[in-house]
Amino acid sequence: MGLLGDSQEGGKGKGSSWGGAGGGAGGGVISSLIRRKQVDSVHARSSGHQLAKALSVPHLIAIGVGSTIGAGVYILVGTVAREHSGPALTISFLIAGIAAALSAFCYAELASRCPSAGSAYHYTYICVGEGVAWLVGWALILEYTIGGAAVARGISPNLALLFGGGNSLPAIIARQHIPGLDIVVDPCAAILVFIVTGLLCVGIKESTQAQIIVTTANVCAMSFVIIAGGYLGFTTGWAGYELPTGYFPFGVDGMLAGSATVFFAYIGFDSVASTAEEVKNPQRDLPLGIGASLFLCCALYMMVSVVVVGLVPYYAMDPDTPISSAFASHGMQWAAYIITVGTITALCSTLLGSILPQPRILMAMARDGLLPPFFSEVNIKTQVPMKGTIVTGIGAAILAFIMDVSQLAGMVSVGTLLAFTMVAISVLILRYVPPDEVPLPSSLQGSIDSVSLEYGRSGQGSNGEQSKVKFGTSMDDDKPLLVKEDASDILNEENRRKIAGWTIMFTCVGAFLLTYAASNLALPRSLRFSLCGVGGTLLLSGLVVLTCIDQDDARHSFGHTGGFVCPFVPLLPIACILINVYLLINLETATWARVSIWLIIGILVYVFYGRRHSSLRHAVYVPAAHADEIYNSSVSSVA
Repeated sequence: MGLLGDSQEGGKGKGSSWGGAGGGAGGGVISSLIRRKQVDSVHARSSGHQLAKALSVPHLIAIGVGSTIGAGVYILVGTVAREHSGPALTISFLIAGIAAALSAFCYAELASRCPSAGSAYHYTYICVGEGVAWLVGWALILEYTIGGAAVARGISPNLALLFGGGNSLPAIIARQHIPGLDIVVDPCAAILVFIVTGLLCVGIKESTQAQIIVTTANVCAMSFVIIAGGYLGFTTGWAGYELPTGYFPFGVDGMLAGSATVFFAYIGFDSVASTAEEVKNPQRDLPLGIGASLFLCCALYMMVSVVVVGLVPYYAMDPDTPISSAFASHGMQWAAYIITVGTITALCSTLLGSILPQPRILMAMARDGLLPPFFSEVNIKTQVPMKGTIVTGIGAAILAFIMDVSQLAGMVSVGTLLAFTMVAISVLILRYVPPDEVPLPSSLQGSIDSVSLEYGRSGQGSNGEQSKVKFGTSMDDDKPLLVKEDASDILNEENRRKIAGWTIMFTCVGAFLLTYAASNLALPRSLRFSLCGVGGTLLLSGLVVLTCIDQDDARHSFGHTGGFVCPFVPLLPIACILINVYLLINLETATWARVSIWLIIGILVYVFYGRRHSSLRHAVYVPAAHADEIYNSSVSSVA
C-alpha cells in the first residue's frame, strides 16, 4: 500500500542509475498501484486555469448543512423511533453524531494539509497509493450520481403534496407510466437536475449563495418544528415520555441499532472537503466549515427528535409522515404545509450538494491522468469545471428520468463509508509513515543526476565517520540516492517506519476480522469466537504499539502546515476505521453485488486507461527535502 517501507517499490525499468520511470507501460502492475503523488502535484499547478478562490466559512457551512440534512430526517425519526430507539431517539442521534465527528476530525486535518480538489480520492492518492485512490474515486462517482438522481426523484411527489395531491402537477412534468417499457418516467426530476446543473455552471459563488437561501429555508422549517412542537409539548404534557415502557423500550441494543441507522443522516459534510481548492483560507476555513456544519446538523436532529417523540408515543407514530401526523394529532393540520416546504427545500439543497462534488473529483482524477483530460478543463470565465459539471448533470438527469433508483440508494453508502475509512487510514499514515519521497518529472533527470553526484562525492561525514548516502528511489530502481545521514540514525528511523507501517496494516486487518465475525451470525460458533479473538488482539495490539512508538517528525512539515491537527491519534482514527468497516460489512448482500459490478468496471477502466495515462508513469521519486534544490538546479541550468 505504499506504507510498509521508505521507498516506492517496483519492477526494473528503463531508468538511469539514479532514477527511472514511475511504473508506466514498462513498469509492473504493483508499482503503478502503490505510486503516490505529492500534496500539490506539478500537473495541477501547471494547468491553464484554476478554480475560483471564492468560498469562506458561511459558504462552507451552507454546503455542509445543505448536503447533510435531506428529507430523510422528516421520515427517519418515525421509522427509527418505532422500530429501534423509542424515546431514546435523541441519544441515538447523539451517538451517531459522535461517530460521524470521528471522520470529520480526520477530514479536517487532511483538508487543511492537502487543500486540493478531490477530497478522499486526493488524500488516498497522497498517503496510500494510486490503486486504492482510483477505487475510492470511482466509488465516489457512483455515490454522487445515484445520490443526485435519488434525491431528484423524491422532489416531485412532495411538490404534488404541496399543491394538493398526487395528480396535482401539470401533466407535462408529472410522473408517467410507459406501458411498453414498464417504467415510470419523472420529467420533473430531470428538469430539476438540469436547473441545478446550470446553476453550478454559472460559478461556485453564485451556486453557493443559492445553497445558502435554500438551506436557510430548510433550517427555518426545522426551527418551526422545534419551537411550535416544544410549545405544544409544554402545554399538553409530553405524552411520548410518560410511558410504562420507560425511556429504552427496546433496550440499549435497540438504541445502538438506531444509532447505526441514523448515522447515514450525517453523510454529506464530506462535500465541504471537495471544494478545498476554492476556499480563500483553507487552513482556517475548512476545519471550521466541516466542524460547524456537523455540529449544526447534530443539534437540529437532536432537537427535532426530542420534540417529535415527546408529542406522540413512539408506537403511534406514522412511519411515512411522523412530524406532520404528530402536529395533526394536536389539531395543527396546517403545519403539514410548512413541513412539506421544509422537505422540498431539504431535497433541493441535498441535490445541489450531491452534484457539486462530482465534477471536482472527475477534475482531480483527470489532472492525474487517470481520466481523459476533457474533465480537467476549467472554464476561463466562470472558473468551474463546466464540462465535467454538464456530463455529471446529464448522467444524473437520465437516471432520474427513467429509473426508480430507490433500490440502488444503498450503493451510495458504500462510497461514503469507503472514503471515511481511507481518510482515517491516511491520517495514521501521515502521522507515522508520511511519504518522504516526491515524484518529479523525468525531464529533470539531468538535475537529479547532478545533485546526486554532488552528494555522492560528500559521503564522508564532517567528523571523519562514514555517513550513509541515500537519495530515494524511482518506481523502477531501488538504488540509493541523495540523502546524507548517520547510518545508525537511518537504521533506527527505518525500523520505526517499518514497525509503524506493518502495525497500521495489521490494525486494519484486525478491524475487518473483528467486525466480520461479530456481524456474521451464520459462522460456526467456535470459528466466530476465534476470529473475534484474533481480530480484537490485532486491533488492541496495533493501538498499543502506535501509542508507544513516536510519530514521524516529518508530519510537522508535511503538506500545508498551520491548519487543524486531529486529536487523540491513534485512538480516534482507529475507532473511525472500526465503525466504518462495521457499517460496510453490515450493508445488504444485494448492495455489495451491485457495487461489485461497478468496481469491476472501474478496475478495467484503470487497467486499460488510467494506469497507462497516469501523470506519474514516468516520474522519478526523490526525497522531499531535496525537491526544491533539484528544481533550482534545473532553473539554473536553463538560465
